[in-house]
Amino acid sequence: MEKRQRYLGRDPLFDQLYNDPKAKIVTAEEVVESMDRDGIDVSVVLGIGWSSHELCCETNDYILEAVTRYPGKLVGFCAVQPLAGDKALAEVERCAKGGAKGIGEMRNDMQGFDLADIAIMTPLVQLAMKHRLIMLTHTSEPVGHHYTGKGEITPGPLYQFITNFPNLILVCAHWGGGLPFYALMPEVKKALSNVYFDTAASPFLYRDDIFKHVAEIIGADKILFGSDYPLIRQSRIVKSLNSLSLPEKAKQMILGGNARKLLALI
Repeated sequence: MEKRQRYLGRDPLFDQLYNDPKAKIVTAEEVVESMDRDGIDVSVVLGIGWSSHELCCETNDYILEAVTRYPGKLVGFCAVQPLAGDKALAEVERCAKGGAKGIGEMRNDMQGFDLADIAIMTPLVQLAMKHRLIMLTHTSEPVGHHYTGKGEITPGPLYQFITNFPNLILVCAHWGGGLPFYALMPEVKKALSNVYFDTAASPFLYRDDIFKHVAEIIGADKILFGSDYPLIRQSRIVKSLNSLSLPEKAKQMILGGNARKLLALI
């Protein structure tokens, strides 16, 4: 993307993820083209956890405009920097009025705030619930291989945030860094009643049978199809899921049924 240089040096997370010219960046048009190619009806589009409030707003402008251009195809989430205080809250209000369905991707480990900080997070969470916005956060595994962008949002601090705000609808990207496995503990499963887990970048993290195991532990109704496109093609995640002997109903829930209900698209 020719505008890559415009953002390099302005944000630490962008530099980490996209300093390599081979790291793919796509436009809204290219996302829709990929959807048509891989048979995807609707996509949730969102940006990264920018450290700068101004960059959050700039990204949100583009996403809101893209959603307007592709109604019924794209669903937008807005970027926010909680440390911006009242400006962040005003931006969430603006995006909610503009049609955003959620807030994210949050990257507190790169954005410099603490998910467990009640004073910082309460106003944002209350506003999200007021507008029925879903919050989505990046998550990572506390063990295993290193990869670019892995981060430090692991099950421990994530669980603290969840228990602080039990009524918030939260999506934990990348299988929640393994948090669903702790739902074998009854108190954890109860705490996750409003928490969902997406499958973004799944083949880079787990064997395909993670779909089966997580469905058994927390239910197929808690799993949301995600790809992390353009890092990985949508069809690769679909292929992974279809390779398993899950009930057809569970597959349909994961591939779109759960998201449609959550996003009030049905």
